[in-house]
Amino acid sequence: MPRSGTIAPSVLGSLLITLFSTGLAAQTEPIRGFPSDGLARQARLEQQLRATPDTGLLHEYIRTMSEEPHHAGSPGSKAVAEYVLEKYLSWGVEAWIEEFQALLPYPVERTVELVGPSQYVARLEEEAFAEDKDSGDEGQLPTFNAFSADGDVTGELVFVNYGLPQDYETLEQLGIDVTGKVVIAKYGRSWRGIKPKVAAEHGAIACLIYSDPEEDGYYVDEPYPVGPMRPEHGVQRGSVMDMPLHPGDPLTPGRGASEGAQRLDRSEAATIMTIPVLPISYADAMPLLKELGGPVAPNNDWKGALPITYHVGPGPATVRVALRFDWQLRSVYDVFARIPGEVYPNQWIIHGNHHDAWVNGAQDPLSGAATVMESVRSFSQLLETGWRPKRTMVFALWDAEEWGLIGSTEWGEQHADQLRESGVAYFNTDSYSRGWFGVSGSHTLETFFREVVRDTPDPASGVGGLQALVNRDLERARSERDSLRALEREFRIGALGSGSDYTVFVDHLNIASANIGIGGIQSTGVYHSIYDSYDFFMRYHDRTFEYGKALAGAMVVAMLRMADAPILPFSFSDAALTYADYVAQISALANREFGQDALDLTALRAAVAELAEAGSEFDRTLENSVALGINVLDSEQNTLGQINRMIYTTERDLGYDGGLPRRPWFRHMMYAPGFYTGYGVKTIPAVREAIEQGDLNEAREYTAIVASAVSRMAERVNRVNARLEGLR
Repeated sequence: MPRSGTIAPSVLGSLLITLFSTGLAAQTEPIRGFPSDGLARQARLEQQLRATPDTGLLHEYIRTMSEEPHHAGSPGSKAVAEYVLEKYLSWGVEAWIEEFQALLPYPVERTVELVGPSQYVARLEEEAFAEDKDSGDEGQLPTFNAFSADGDVTGELVFVNYGLPQDYETLEQLGIDVTGKVVIAKYGRSWRGIKPKVAAEHGAIACLIYSDPEEDGYYVDEPYPVGPMRPEHGVQRGSVMDMPLHPGDPLTPGRGASEGAQRLDRSEAATIMTIPVLPISYADAMPLLKELGGPVAPNNDWKGALPITYHVGPGPATVRVALRFDWQLRSVYDVFARIPGEVYPNQWIIHGNHHDAWVNGAQDPLSGAATVMESVRSFSQLLETGWRPKRTMVFALWDAEEWGLIGSTEWGEQHADQLRESGVAYFNTDSYSRGWFGVSGSHTLETFFREVVRDTPDPASGVGGLQALVNRDLERARSERDSLRALEREFRIGALGSGSDYTVFVDHLNIASANIGIGGIQSTGVYHSIYDSYDFFMRYHDRTFEYGKALAGAMVVAMLRMADAPILPFSFSDAALTYADYVAQISALANREFGQDALDLTALRAAVAELAEAGSEFDRTLENSVALGINVLDSEQNTLGQINRMIYTTERDLGYDGGLPRRPWFRHMMYAPGFYTGYGVKTIPAVREAIEQGDLNEAREYTAIVASAVSRMAERVNRVNARLEGLR
């Protein structure tokens, strides 16, 4: 019972949901960067664009492109690229394919066998199901990890939990050394490439990675085809390239892998794994784990959902792992469409995803690829009305993303000078499912995407995307306090690490970037398997394709606003607020590691405060400038072109030519994937990781570098403010 005089949380939630759903709280909202007398025209354009994406066509694209396996380097991948190109050309837009030659090694031999104390030969093959027409397709890549080393090794087995550095600390406490051993790790808690990397650093001779049913199998829900989770022989393929060093073709770091490019010898390639590594199913893992002796797994975190007692080893299980690859260069096909800007042709807004998959890839990546295609078609329809964008729009579908972000990285490196000059923003839509909008990216884009999500209808309820997030939290609220928090919570975007094609843009070229998706309702366990198929997508992801239409609708609005805004809608107040949070985290971490105030953050705090002040002034001058009206702004296009270039190059100020310690390819001083997290982000990464490694001198060195970067950004924002003041 609620206290007297209060409203029960469930009643409060229902009341507020009804209020928002009926539109009683709705009002016409401004759009950052646009004058009020231009909003009516902008609304008409956005309404047409949102209405254009067609659920039937989204269905057609996904069904057609997922019909056959289309991994990078295969005829299927080329066929998908040519299908997309044909569509673009049929819509009357400029389109082309750029080809690169990258190292894409296919497996020739794969053997895992238990040779003692009993014998077992791993199946290493996923099971085809009659309920899924594509699960038995010819031409599937077998289960493997790309960029594993060749090798034929035999050793005692050791179970290393998730294979993270802290797991090896636990093993050390148990007196267990993995030198000369084969290790087996669970998928999860980290990107897969970290597991063999850490294993090799500790002297292991091979690494097996299996999918424990606790993570994505029968412990969560019914396995496929009865339910959405990974079946007993299901396997997660994936690259184990050491991408925290650099993504892209291992033989051409820092330069495009074009035909005739200078290449490293394979022995010089730093991102190829140094030991054999292979993913296996939980059906193949269980006979190996059952034969382990030694200590029982030390705590519940180490134990999974298999019907065995989890032991650590070493042995008596002895395992042979034999892997061999063909190490060939293969063609990679990136597909592009371009709509030239009429006013600022050398200012580019880029929207991308990839088209290659490990097998059929209906959700990953084709759900996202289909929304890119419908975005292109939507703008082709708008072009027929006579509209032209102010800035150039580029739409990209990358190849070989699954192998290590290769297609996007090679293109970014090949065109680095032009992109550093012209790249305004990069937007990525890797995949989607049913659920709610989520965005991660450069925090200068936070207000921009808050408004895009606000103005995009939620497919399930029809309310705006921001309102749908509030309503979701209200429905989940268990107390009045939870309900009030849901109402007060602001939409915040996350920070980007790595894991998709935005990486070269934000981390290397320092172009403001964001990754946008929809999801959160359905748990699934078919990632990177033969079961990421059309049949699975129709059953569990988006049968009506309304969520695809919503994502395409959000992206066409994002592209239109960024392309046509008289003043680019960046927010430096948002950035400063977030950076201040990061500095507070760094301070607490340093105080724990080195002692109170051993790391002097005075200059960094001052730089962030300087940016906050400049950002607040930018908010004021932006508002005053757009208040001048569309006619005045149109008459100042030359001046605004210069100002806008200053605005979008602020992200370059956060770059450092020397890059991060021991991995200079990563140049952004605010965001990067962690050295031992793979995909997961580390903010203010050089300083944070120096503290984690106990290196106070390096932390001090990079604190000064980060402070200088933020100060440069603040100084540029102040120059923007002065120029905007001059418009009057």
